[in-house]
Amino acid sequence: MIKSVAFVGLGAMGAPMAENLVKRQFRVTGFDMRPEARDALAAAGGHGADSARAAAEGAQALVLMVVNAAQARSVLFEAGALEALAPGAVVILMATCPPGEAEAIAAAVAKTGRHLVDAPVSGGIKGARGASLTIMVGASQESFALARPVLDAMGDKVFHVGETPGQGATVKTVNQLLCGVHIAVAAEALSLAEKAGIDGKVLFEIMGGSAASSWMLQDRGPRMLTGDPPVASAVDIFVKDLGIVLDAGRAAKTALPLAAAAHQMFLASSGLGHGARDDSQVVRAYRALNAKPANDT
Repeated sequence: MIKSVAFVGLGAMGAPMAENLVKRQFRVTGFDMRPEARDALAAAGGHGADSARAAAEGAQALVLMVVNAAQARSVLFEAGALEALAPGAVVILMATCPPGEAEAIAAAVAKTGRHLVDAPVSGGIKGARGASLTIMVGASQESFALARPVLDAMGDKVFHVGETPGQGATVKTVNQLLCGVHIAVAAEALSLAEKAGIDGKVLFEIMGGSAASSWMLQDRGPRMLTGDPPVASAVDIFVKDLGIVLDAGRAAKTALPLAAAAHQMFLASSGLGHGARDDSQVVRAYRALNAKPANDT
């Protein structure tokens, strides 16, 4: 039974996820580059560490809520977190990674006698705070069973999608394809309506209750009408994630024309200087394309 958990990546989602582990009585030691994030975990009943290796020292599980596979590799191998873990420990990789990268990292972890659970998440900050994340797991049955109590503390929809690391990442890749396209097409619809003089607020009120609605339209649509909304997920996250989608499509020789078009619009928004803004602000690329000035504050 896992009792001690190391947690690396105490960002907007990682921090509440780590706190939910504390609430479930796990002994959580966290590391983040920002001292204030470590202090916040300590204030919530966890413990802060000065390095990823120190956080992982003797832990039975290591949760990696980092940005990408490169950061996961850096934490595990360069920073020495993997070798600091207890023998037989489980690494829970929750970053959005290319499937091949998750598989390769798992193979390297297995060589040390430890487990890797490929477990990307969906649900955003709201899901992280409410322990209601959707978690897509690719791992052997043994590894999944070992990690299950930790996963259940962070999400209420935990799916074992396959026996091989990388399969969880594949399902997350499909999820990001749908999310990215939904956000982009909502922005495209708004752009057309605005060009025709239709009030965006009225548009989304109508569309939100019609057959055209989607979760992303209802969540991101209102933010598109705000000059500079709080960042739930940045434009550059979808530049990265839709890039992963397209790489997966190439590897599988699968045509993904809608994902490619959405990627171009997120890329254009980033190129216009909006990469760090909320992902709803892909609408700024449409407004630039259609000669409608962005509502800068």
